[in-house]
Amino acid sequence: MPAITVENPLVLPRLTAPTAAATHQPVKQVVSSHHVVEGAGFEVWRPFPGAVDSHIADPFFLLDQLGPVVNEPNKAVGAPWHPHRGFETVTYLLDGSVEHHDSNGGGGIIGEGDTQWMTAGSGILHDEIPPEAFKRSGGRTHGVQLWVNLPAVSKFAPPRYQSIVAKDLTLLSSHDGGALVRLIAGTLDGHAGPGSTYTPITYAHASLSPDAQLQVPWDPSFSSMAYVLGGRGFAGLERRPVEAHQLVLFGPGDVMTVTAATQQTDEFPNLEILLLGGLPLREPIVHYGPFLMNTRQQILDAVDDFNSGRMGTIPAVEYSN
Repeated sequence: MPAITVENPLVLPRLTAPTAAATHQPVKQVVSSHHVVEGAGFEVWRPFPGAVDSHIADPFFLLDQLGPVVNEPNKAVGAPWHPHRGFETVTYLLDGSVEHHDSNGGGGIIGEGDTQWMTAGSGILHDEIPPEAFKRSGGRTHGVQLWVNLPAVSKFAPPRYQSIVAKDLTLLSSHDGGALVRLIAGTLDGHAGPGSTYTPITYAHASLSPDAQLQVPWDPSFSSMAYVLGGRGFAGLERRPVEAHQLVLFGPGDVMTVTAATQQTDEFPNLEILLLGGLPLREPIVHYGPFLMNTRQQILDAVDDFNSGRMGTIPAVEYSN
């Protein structure tokens, strides 16, 4: 599990308890992820696209949960060199180690609790692979990749890379201390996460102790979702049961509520969830493989630019040992 935690969440800044006038978000839908194989053969759980229409997930396009899986020595796999254009990839790692290289000179190794945030923008080539030392030893891998769509005015922004290490995350607690919230990007209750975004979003990881309830002040102009990484719990004041690999879509309101079940699982002693939402772009979406654009012609241009080498070249890199 993530390296960043605290023995007593009550020492952290606390989220404001909802007032009597607060509007609690109803649960619109609970959907189960579908299981797919990506990259060089790693298995992921994907709630969207697929189970949820891309316009409902707006401004996000894809959410993949890798694992948790225990790799035998020399069995860990990754995503070899490939292109992207028109969006941002956000890889948040809970267990294991991932090495990133890109044609813009960005990259490095991220470990437990770290995030790598790559803005593909006008176009970039990159890979995400297990470091050689981790590949040789094997071990547990668990992570999440989120695709954040870029607005039309930023589709061709210059590529960039952000390394957000675990110690830089903004740590918060629920008002009663029963939940720990790690804010990666955006704001919650006036607290800001370290990630820099083009599209206004909120992205956080929360751990709820058994029976704990988390009530999060939420921007009512944002979409509102919670994804269960592991454990069991309930969504909304109506207490809709949820479990691992399920996504909760919430309706309008300014407070999101999730509650941990009394009995958790052997693998997850707490309810582990992602909180995510953002300001919908409400723009046309045309998707083809690693490209996410607004028009079919832009997709054709992206394919041509990639084939012609205009998205960059694979650099000579020295892989770490």
